[in-house]
Amino acid sequence: MSDNKQYSSESSFEQSLVNELAKEVLQEQRRSRRWGIFFKMLMALYLFAFLIIYLVGNTETGTFSSDKHTALIEINGVIAADSEARADFVVTGLRKAFKDENTQGVILRINSPGGSPVQAGYINDEIKRLKTEYPEIPVYAVISDICASGGYYIAAAADKIYANKASIVGSIGVVMAGFGFVDAIDKLGVERRLLHAGENKGFLDPFQPLKTDEATHVQGLLNEIHQQFIDVVKAGRGDRLANDDRLFSGLIWSGEESIKLGLVDELASASQVARDVIGAEDIIDYTKHENYLDRFAKQMGSAMLRSFSDTIRLQ
Repeated sequence: MSDNKQYSSESSFEQSLVNELAKEVLQEQRRSRRWGIFFKMLMALYLFAFLIIYLVGNTETGTFSSDKHTALIEINGVIAADSEARADFVVTGLRKAFKDENTQGVILRINSPGGSPVQAGYINDEIKRLKTEYPEIPVYAVISDICASGGYYIAAAADKIYANKASIVGSIGVVMAGFGFVDAIDKLGVERRLLHAGENKGFLDPFQPLKTDEATHVQGLLNEIHQQFIDVVKAGRGDRLANDDRLFSGLIWSGEESIKLGLVDELASASQVARDVIGAEDIIDYTKHENYLDRFAKQMGSAMLRSFSDTIRLQ
């Protein structure tokens, strides 16, 4: 009898243990399903947000309007192939602005210290081409804080240039800067090793003394580009330029002084030009910007590259 009771007790314990294990398994399965659903929802939200960012980033400003308006193109910051002030972006905005039949005039609002003469040249050429194709649409440059060097290279293509009295204008010149470390490596006891094929492939090496023939060659290159800049400004401004030798010396002036030199026509803001000169107070921005997807891709690419580099260094 006692054996039966003992067997019954053991069976009950085993059944209870099995039940507990079954409950734990079921609870674990439920938890797994909940986490699975959570991560699926999180991924869905992420993809949805990514899609929204993509659509918003690719929504172009300056959609064609049924009302008469002034088209605005912003040129901000350094003019370079990898900046938002690059020729591809500016030209895209310009073409769309000119193609809109309700565009009464185009304003280039410039706030740039300059940059690449190549990028500025592309933009200048396209402005002149569009002016020929659409002669009824005037183009005005409006300078905000600064319009120097490559910025003015672009502005020179406009029919008129406006500025604020405190704007910085000019810097019509070309510069190439660098450093020389010849004495430094001598003092540090560093041996310079430079191998190259081509007699002048290693020219302007900062760890070697500057050679006269190299300096002469580069100066000739700078002079040539400077003359191209001068020709563009003279072609755009014509008789409005003052007979002043300082104009193409690389100096800068205030907007007020620039009027006396013929670099600027009048003092006015973009809204004033739209309202009083073009006669279309409503302004539509046609500036093309880098979309959020591109920025995200760049940031992700940079982060991955840094991570990869760190991994290589640690190994």
